[in-house]
Amino acid sequence: MASKAVFSTEKNPRGIPKAPFVANVEEYLGGPDAEVEGTLKNFQDALAKYRYMDSNLTQRRQSLEEKIPDIKKTLDMVEYLQERREGKGKTSDDDDDDLDDLEEDSPPKPLKTTFELNDTLYAEAELEDTDTVYLWLGANVMLSYKLDAAIALLKSKLEVARTNLGNTVEDLEFLREQLTIMEVNTARVYNWDVKRRRERREKDEVLKAAKAQD
Repeated sequence: MASKAVFSTEKNPRGIPKAPFVANVEEYLGGPDAEVEGTLKNFQDALAKYRYMDSNLTQRRQSLEEKIPDIKKTLDMVEYLQERREGKGKTSDDDDDDLDDLEEDSPPKPLKTTFELNDTLYAEAELEDTDTVYLWLGANVMLSYKLDAAIALLKSKLEVARTNLGNTVEDLEFLREQLTIMEVNTARVYNWDVKRRRERREKDEVLKAAKAQD
């Protein structure tokens, strides 16, 4: 008898198939004389696929957890530049001279800051007042954006990344539940087969003993 399909037609929102729970092994296999080798092999294949998906999603989760803080930090910086350009980023030193605050069209002083060259090396820089920033988009690609457009883009990317992280965490939880179910299914089918073989052996021994007595 051909073994049943392992995966259920039911899936989670991202299309990961649900593993059916084998409540009655004999009924699932199709009878007391059913072969278990094919079913056990299918279960092992399903476990391998679930583990492969789990490994990929775990890496994706780690990547997103590293990426989100970087996007948030970049967004905060661009928003600060926007606020400073609009005159909302006034520091305590600016309060010492109210007359300067009243000057019309007075350009802000260059912003002194540091930027990261690598993990442990930073350099000082002065940022001139500008309405343009340059953003890394990945794959060694950098594009210039107006501040408003950069903020909109970064907010969109941050929202997408957070949504993807939430979905990934949900998928990982779902996958681990399916892994547990398949491991239980495998153990139940294997133990059922061991019990069946033992019962057959005991039955054969009883028949042989009965024939010997005859």
